[in-house]
Amino acid sequence: MIKLLVRGLAACVALAVAAPPAHASPPAASKPASAITVPVLPRPTGPHPVGATDLHLVDSSRADPWAPQRRRELMVTLRYPARSQSGVRTRYMTPAESALMLAAQGVEGVPPDLLSRIRTHARAGARPLRSRLPLVVLSPGFGLPRSSLTTLSEELASRGYAVATVGHPYEATATTLPDGTTVPCKACEIEDSPSLVPAIRSADVSFLIGRLTGAHPAWGPRGLVDASKIGMAGHSIGGNSAAKAMADDPRIDAGLVMDGAFIVPLPPTGLARPFMLFGTEGSFLPGGPDEETSWRDNWPRLTGWKRWATVAGAEHESFTDYPVLSEQLGLPPGALPAARAIPITRSYVRAFFDLHLRHIPTPLLNRPSPAYPEVRFWKNL
Repeated sequence: MIKLLVRGLAACVALAVAAPPAHASPPAASKPASAITVPVLPRPTGPHPVGATDLHLVDSSRADPWAPQRRRELMVTLRYPARSQSGVRTRYMTPAESALMLAAQGVEGVPPDLLSRIRTHARAGARPLRSRLPLVVLSPGFGLPRSSLTTLSEELASRGYAVATVGHPYEATATTLPDGTTVPCKACEIEDSPSLVPAIRSADVSFLIGRLTGAHPAWGPRGLVDASKIGMAGHSIGGNSAAKAMADDPRIDAGLVMDGAFIVPLPPTGLARPFMLFGTEGSFLPGGPDEETSWRDNWPRLTGWKRWATVAGAEHESFTDYPVLSEQLGLPPGALPAARAIPITRSYVRAFFDLHLRHIPTPLLNRPSPAYPEVRFWKNL
């Protein structure tokens, strides 16, 4: 299980440039900042423009488990279908987050603010559609920022979902708070912290749902977010956190894990709502030589609609933005290039929530698709 977390942290390296061979002439390090190529994210494919806003939410009822002198704070990027493309395109992360992330990996030779120069396709403060929007909560991998799920978030928003991507402070390499403070990953320094994260994030998500669907919502008029249609997905430990949150909070109707082990198992009583396991063959191929067994152990406890799917060639970070960013920065492509990884993740996650939040049937979740031959479903387990 821990190796998945380590690989998730290592994925941050993919946002930098590889060290040149010894015989090469000095490349990016000698270039002026203006000559550095800033990566471009793929456009969302849905019919709606995407708006975005950042929410700073403080749970006054809880001390932060990683910084007990503070109340628990969340930084949430909320993306949603907008009426028009008016407004400035939002930045990928703050300059301080970029600098701390690159420094944490020992990356040199690139501007420290490089990642903050990336612009998303979402427009800051664009007016949302006048509609009751299904809500999808996204939780990133251990040590990774909420920005790592931007491409998936924008895709779902362009298809009519309100998407709340949660930044869990002190659990990412860097999180900038509204007062200008950028806090590091304190959880990364604690040996047994992964076993604590799912319960902490479950409480984070329950608080978030209440703030978005309550009588005085933190965003939009009351009722804009449809409290009867809520789903959650997460990468790595964010997926385990989705399962934990569903077990704790009956308001969450459906959940999905992207290449994450069940560090915290499902309760013995099981989970009767829809849940999908979606991951790499390297870790989750049933009966494979390197099978990580927590999916098999928890499979019988998923008593509602369920699927177990693996993606050939995928690596742990294939379900995030990092393949597309890495390739544009000159790193060798993985076995599953970004041109395949991004549409596969978008299509299957979207199909899952379309089915369970909107009741739109799709053959994509029932049988192999010629459009995505990399994806295999496992039923007889």
